[in-house]
Amino acid sequence: MSGQVPIVVLKEGATETKGNQAQKNNITAAKTVAEIVRTSLGPRGMDKMLVDSLGDVTITNDGATILKEIDVQHPAAKMMVEISKATDNEVGDGTTSTVVLAGSLLEKAEELITKNVHPTVVVEGFKKASQKAIETLREIAMKVDPTDKQFLGKIARTSMASKIVSSNASELSDIVVDSVLAVAEKTGERYRLDVDNIKVEKKAGGSIQDTKFVHGIILDKEVVHGGMPKRIENAQIALVNAALEIEKTEFDAKININSPDQMQQFIEEENRMLKGMVDKIIKAGANVLLCQKGIDDIAQHYLAKAGILAVRRVKESDMYKLAKATGARMVSNLDELSKDDLGFAKVVEERRVETDKWVFVEECKNPKSVSILVRGGSQRVVDEAERSVHDAIMAVKDVVEYPHVLVGGGAPEALASLKLREWASTLSGRSQLAAERFADGIETIPIVLAENAGMDPLDTQVQLRSKSATGKARYGIDVVNGKVADLAAKDIFEPLAVKEQVINAATEAACMILRIDDVIAASKPKDMPKPGGHSSMGGMGDMDM
Repeated sequence: MSGQVPIVVLKEGATETKGNQAQKNNITAAKTVAEIVRTSLGPRGMDKMLVDSLGDVTITNDGATILKEIDVQHPAAKMMVEISKATDNEVGDGTTSTVVLAGSLLEKAEELITKNVHPTVVVEGFKKASQKAIETLREIAMKVDPTDKQFLGKIARTSMASKIVSSNASELSDIVVDSVLAVAEKTGERYRLDVDNIKVEKKAGGSIQDTKFVHGIILDKEVVHGGMPKRIENAQIALVNAALEIEKTEFDAKININSPDQMQQFIEEENRMLKGMVDKIIKAGANVLLCQKGIDDIAQHYLAKAGILAVRRVKESDMYKLAKATGARMVSNLDELSKDDLGFAKVVEERRVETDKWVFVEECKNPKSVSILVRGGSQRVVDEAERSVHDAIMAVKDVVEYPHVLVGGGAPEALASLKLREWASTLSGRSQLAAERFADGIETIPIVLAENAGMDPLDTQVQLRSKSATGKARYGIDVVNGKVADLAAKDIFEPLAVKEQVINAATEAACMILRIDDVIAASKPKDMPKPGGHSSMGGMGDMDM
């Protein structure tokens, strides 16, 4: 052997971690991420204060937001961040549960791997168990009427119970349900809705109780000219996608002016052209003009003279929403504008919101796009209130689109873990061990809820198991009173869609991390500084997070 030349396969500086060591590192990194959000699960969960490199502060207990804000470096930890993002985009709620469950499954898997059970066997067992768990949840789910306002209100209140807005959940849930049902469209037997049609604006000042629902659109713009009316009732609204300005030529052009008269003619001609544009708007019968581009000062003067309220440089996304809300058709050429293109709103008014002036387009006839104006004592409160409202909107949307619900508070997980243990006893070989560990993993959700409420985890586990043995998925963690109770009686319900997504996403992430047995990291270029400067998660040591 001594005469052989060593073969270098990897580039200089690249590192390789193999076998158990690689698995251990990945599992530890993923578990660490789960530990970060674990204490923020449920109505008694704690908030996190996140300070970025510029010193901006975010205070939240929303799993997806926490993981988005922290600068995670470890590749396995990044996978945990990805599943929380995917869950947030897909169902909008349950992000913390997903990460906590994935971390718990990895912890249980680690126990088996330590006992020399092959990771592939664990992965196989987990996948079968997750299918069985979802089957069980579907069996115990209740079908509901997707337009039942009262029931949808319970879903919204449950979603907000764990947020900063929990004390105002009853008023906010009505706003959320009204907004979702306003934009829901029926296709065949099912309902569909695009969350983008619910515009959530936020402004610090006032309190969370001042949050209001608008049957129309709020524009964070002001009326362009001081001489224009600030309020118009029975508004005929023109949506124009063209500039009310004299366009400059695209090629170089010269105009030779030899006398002051010619100069005057030139200016008068420009004015005439601008007046012609305004006349077309007046002729169509519009008394409100919302323009995506600019409006010339002279055009503003003529519009003000005609008593037309005008707003310029409206965002394109807002123009689409306005078209849906008011029934107007967007026009790119003023020559095409006619009475049929106009939209309608009962009131268009400029109002002062804190220090800004905003235009409210309210009381539209049958708006398919609506707005919610979220208020709160400070910027931090408003930001978190907006996230809470978003989660509640998504939870209600999930039920409207897929009208099946489960009792909340960890009740379905407790029953599913019981059923999984019964089912695991019918399996043979080592996959039985994996299925049992999966059942333990799912049971973590109610146990963490209990821990965060200051309850004893062991006593809670015993009580939960005995209550779940009755076969009813009603008994979960009553965090307010700190005991195991019938939560259906307390109107705590969650969408089945969220639970399915949580189990699927957590299982897939855990299985993917378990299948890795070799980590090959390329060397970092010498002249490049380490990303993010100082890690925003100190104390992670050699995990390089």
